[in-house]
Amino acid sequence: MLALAALMLLAAAAVYYALDPAGGMLPRCPFKAATGLDCPGCGAQRALHACLHGEFAAAYACNPLLAAELPLVLLVLAAELMPRRLARLRRVTASRPFILTFLAIIILWTIYRNL
Repeated sequence: MLALAALMLLAAAAVYYALDPAGGMLPRCPFKAATGLDCPGCGAQRALHACLHGEFAAAYACNPLLAAELPLVLLVLAAELMPRRLARLRRVTASRPFILTFLAIIILWTIYRNL
């Protein structure tokens, strides 16, 4: 199961690597279209694309929150994919304080970027 998940993630990354986010092939943010405000994920598609191309400064410019939290998200994903092997990490990432802190950071980021 883990090998299948890793293979699917690798295939998705390969397809996304080849896409051009500025070319209009990727969906637009419905929150921004409806409100004119940036959601916490606005710029995330361009940031992920830049990360896959090794352009980390460009990724940070597109969405600083995503660029800063991407390693953390990968740790959470690893803990979920390997719960027995990474049991201690999974307990931390599934804890209420961790989740609430993560949510608070996202909310504060959304407010800050729209000031």
